[in-house]
Amino acid sequence: MDFSIGVDLGGTNLRIAAYSPASGVLEVISLPTRLASGSLAVVDDLCDGVQALIARHSDEYELSGIGIGLPGPLELPAGRVHSPPNLPGWDQFEFRREVEARIGRHVAIDKDANLAALAEAGLGLGFEMGVSSLCMLTLGTGIGNGIVLDGKVYHGAMGMAGEAGHLTIDPDGPVCGCKNTGCLEVFASATGVVRMAREAISKGAEGLGRLHDIDGGQFSARTVAEAAKGGDVDAQRIFETVGRSIGIGLAELVNTLNLPLYVIGGGLVAAWELFAPFALKELRARSYVYRLTEPGSAVGSAFSFGGTQVLPAKLGTDAGLLGACLLGMNEI
Repeated sequence: MDFSIGVDLGGTNLRIAAYSPASGVLEVISLPTRLASGSLAVVDDLCDGVQALIARHSDEYELSGIGIGLPGPLELPAGRVHSPPNLPGWDQFEFRREVEARIGRHVAIDKDANLAALAEAGLGLGFEMGVSSLCMLTLGTGIGNGIVLDGKVYHGAMGMAGEAGHLTIDPDGPVCGCKNTGCLEVFASATGVVRMAREAISKGAEGLGRLHDIDGGQFSARTVAEAAKGGDVDAQRIFETVGRSIGIGLAELVNTLNLPLYVIGGGLVAAWELFAPFALKELRARSYVYRLTEPGSAVGSAFSFGGTQVLPAKLGTDAGLLGACLLGMNEI
């Protein structure tokens, strides 16, 4: 039986899994990402984990390949990273070269959001719906984006396709880490939620202000979501902004791509019920393609998948890791 190694490298956590199609996930190693120690220390940790899993599972399984996902922008096929916001100090880092030099094997590398989309297509919602093409947004510290067409990740000419987190939502909005203003990421990421909450507090938002005092100033997007679910009007307005911003972004994607499925994942999707109604309302208002093909429409009903679907991800926070495992399985 074959097995693969999948790696999900994030700015906070590093997870390494052994995976077999027959048995699923065999083992997971979870480590903190030692960014303060530098890129080479992180690569050392990653390679040590990969080699440990290979040693423990090679008696029973035959290794098919190793897949690694990390934040973009990522130049492919070189495997070179370019100023990733969540990996400071890694600009122009020759990631593939350093990993392969340590483990002495070829590795398959892709952007983490691409791999999350691949997993949702092969194991999650895409598999359930019987569709092989989808677009995925991951709402986390930033916003990732992956596009799968006919079962394969769409990379673009230089490997950098799928950066919908940097679609312009408001040209006069706040400055984004990419140096543009008003990107989707500044309005619909966990970081954006915290920013909007702090701005609301500075303007006298009492409910959020009380939570701010309780948390000692350590705000999280989850804190704001809990306040919104508890009835705080200012927190609810923040998630209305999140939803409307996602709806504007989705309208551009739907009009451009006309795919059957748009998946929303990442940690912020736990607040789905707070922002989804606003996202769908905005999408419907701004995309004539969506209005023509939405579930229940005459056009949409003619297809087995029921029209253009916008749904929360099925695989949760494991999507990126599972996608890396699938990428490894294809490297036979």
